[in-house]
Amino acid sequence: MKPREWQAALARDEEPRSRVIRIPTGYGKTLGVLGAWLYHRVERNDERWPRRLVWTLPMRVLVEQTADEVRRCLERLQLLWQPDEDHQGKVGVHLLMGGADPGGEWNLYPEESAVFIATQDMALSRALNRGYGAPRARWPMEFGLLSHDALWVLDEVQLMDVGLATSAQLQAFCDDDAAAGRSLKPRLSWWMSATLQPDWLKSVDTVNHHPMWTASPTELTASALGAGLATIKKALSIQQIEAINHGAFAKVVKEAHEKAPASGEHGRITLVVCNTVDRANRTYEALEKLGVTTDLRLVHSRFRPREREGWKTAFLGREACKQGVDRIIVATQVVEAGVDISATTLVTELAPWSSLVQRFGRCARYGGSGSVVVIDRGRDEKTAPPYSPEELEAAQGAIDTLAAKVKDVGIASIEDFERELTDGGRKELYPYQPKQLLLRRELEELFNTTPDLTGADIDVSSFIRSGEERDVSVFWLEVPSAKKGEPIPRPSDRRRPSREELCGVPFLAARDWLCGKETKTKPAPRLLPSRRAWVWDWIEGKWEIAERAALIPGTVVCVAADTGGYREDRGFDAESKSKVMTLDSPSPEAQDAADDLEDTEALSITTAYKTIATHNAEVGNLAARIAAALVPGRFAELVELAGRWHDLGKAHSAFQAVIEERGAYQTRVDLAKAPDGTWQRPCRYRSKDGEERRGFRHELASCLALFAVLQRYEPTHAALLGPWAEALVLIGEGEAPVPATDGSTPTELEERVLACTAEEFDLLAYLVLSHHGKVRVALHAGPKDQEYVARDGRGLPIRGVRDGDILPAVSLDGVSSLPELSLTLAPATLGLSSITGRSWRDRTAALLRARGPGSLAYLEALLISADRRGSKLKTSDPLLAESSGDAS
Repeated sequence: MKPREWQAALARDEEPRSRVIRIPTGYGKTLGVLGAWLYHRVERNDERWPRRLVWTLPMRVLVEQTADEVRRCLERLQLLWQPDEDHQGKVGVHLLMGGADPGGEWNLYPEESAVFIATQDMALSRALNRGYGAPRARWPMEFGLLSHDALWVLDEVQLMDVGLATSAQLQAFCDDDAAAGRSLKPRLSWWMSATLQPDWLKSVDTVNHHPMWTASPTELTASALGAGLATIKKALSIQQIEAINHGAFAKVVKEAHEKAPASGEHGRITLVVCNTVDRANRTYEALEKLGVTTDLRLVHSRFRPREREGWKTAFLGREACKQGVDRIIVATQVVEAGVDISATTLVTELAPWSSLVQRFGRCARYGGSGSVVVIDRGRDEKTAPPYSPEELEAAQGAIDTLAAKVKDVGIASIEDFERELTDGGRKELYPYQPKQLLLRRELEELFNTTPDLTGADIDVSSFIRSGEERDVSVFWLEVPSAKKGEPIPRPSDRRRPSREELCGVPFLAARDWLCGKETKTKPAPRLLPSRRAWVWDWIEGKWEIAERAALIPGTVVCVAADTGGYREDRGFDAESKSKVMTLDSPSPEAQDAADDLEDTEALSITTAYKTIATHNAEVGNLAARIAAALVPGRFAELVELAGRWHDLGKAHSAFQAVIEERGAYQTRVDLAKAPDGTWQRPCRYRSKDGEERRGFRHELASCLALFAVLQRYEPTHAALLGPWAEALVLIGEGEAPVPATDGSTPTELEERVLACTAEEFDLLAYLVLSHHGKVRVALHAGPKDQEYVARDGRGLPIRGVRDGDILPAVSLDGVSSLPELSLTLAPATLGLSSITGRSWRDRTAALLRARGPGSLAYLEALLISADRRGSKLKTSDPLLAESSGDAS
């Protein structure tokens, strides 16, 4: 099929840049954008073009349909990657939607090409380092991968609300980093909509970039507007019906449907678009009461994916629009974009002008002619929501003008009308006043993913959507009722929802449904007696009883099936008391389970025993290969070095103690991996002195071992005391440091650590510490550390590591052995330490200033991907001869 003129022009532009794409519905936006990216990134293999295409859509149903189209295209081109085959040269397709994470596979191959198709909630929350539905420990990795080497396609931006402003701010910050030399790979944005207005992207932070973004926008040419789809006529009529009169509205729908010819090539289809889910439900019920005998369907965003999965084939796809079909589809804004159907008749409630233009695009989409009925249901403060009265007033004025002049809302008529608008008139029809504007300082604050002692986090939902459209994701589960005298049942700690189970529910509606309505004089902080629901506690690793304050946007909520709240034919229904049909969900993969808990060794469970040296070597090799393809030389070397060092902390006695069944390796102190069934359950982390180190994190021990190397061989290293050693002595803070005097010489790996500059050492230490995403920017005692009862003067542990802990002498290369290393928690102190110099917080703050949040997280992601791929290897360990149980 020959590409359209605008598609060919987009593909011809070899210079990757952020841009505006303003193309009407029905002109192949999806294939045009996908084709241009594939041509430059895959066919031409142009390294300037990002490897990840991040397709961001405002609604779930659009994600599913776009994914289907992308997959079909890649299959035809024989480019679609399957998880059981080699990724090289293939393109992965991954969905992120509905509060569910797609699993760890999507982020394991940063060096390969992939398309990510996501709702704006899922995509933007990850771009803000607070990924909805993702385990906390995976937030930084996903933030890094979506902040670098990524082309964001912001599709149907007229529906994105405040998320559009956030997308522009994020791009401006990335452009600033690139100009300052802080970026390692490009990150670009393509904003796309038939009604996109360039001024929507303008703010105090974007003003310097805006001219470049909006220069030479991708649009239809005058010749294209004078032919084909643009010339289709769509007869316009206007009515007014009160918002509460659902029967009268349904009667108009029925009459309009019956007036349409029944013998059309694409069937007789009436599409009804309501502005709220409630009005759509009530219209559907009113049509049922009128005895409508046609195929009657209901579409809105409050259904589970399992119920939605058949919609496209049954009635929401091109193949379902065929001769002989007689159908009425009652819908909400979910059909405004991305839905490939052609309605004979469109009946729509009055909506903002940009929404109306999108809705008109669903009528007579394949040719012929159609009719459009716009019904004003009220424009006051009570009836206008989710829109403003001002938006509806402006839209009504435009509709009145078109009705008086041409009585048509086809593409050509709308283009002619808009061409005659004054600047003031255009601003009235296309207003955009975001309620929140993301600041650079706020993005940098979000880089720290450490929760407070209660597990709470910064709420980013106001940067993603405004008003009541911010969702929690609910799934229903069979949970036995409590019996007298027995513990209250709760969901299994291993239970995680699948994407098919999750239903989006506005968080305010969820609070009222589960806890009851709250007033100033009558608080409702806890669940109603008839409700049972739970939210996941990352610190404790279990489902805890939900409370009102915990029901914030992005939260996944488990609800007992007998609580009700969902109907398969209506979606979420707070008034329904009927038991909900539950859906099965597979057990979480080891990676998902590991990321969802503060302390677990799920990723260390393999098919066979493996030493720290062998695992580190495998990860180092993978890290070298991945990083060499993606980042400049010295950064690649540091990622590779971090890989060869990252699991040294597993030599700590607290980690070794949790491998209870050691087979032939009873005396070894350097095991990094062991088979399932050999691990202590639950992990108690008993150190050599018999103490329990709950919450132990081996990566902190690995990081502190790097400081121990500098202390041992070069205490005046620039990364340690070098700049401050003399001053500290003069003010009485410690003595002049001296190297170890036992005559030992550094191993090759230690030499590489010693060769680092101060900034390189800080980056190396940061990568080692952050390789599980659980300990990163801040070093402080966690809730489980607070429970520790000290028996000596060494103070509380931090993440299970105590000051003065010893790592035994082990090998990291299988040849030479590192010396025994004493660990200090001095980097965790505030200010300047007489032992290790600058505090950890000072070091990470300096890294953030020098490299920017995106680059730091991107480097994290490269090491984490290497570690996780290395953990999947089923190779034998040459250092573990079956006949030998000797320690390293």
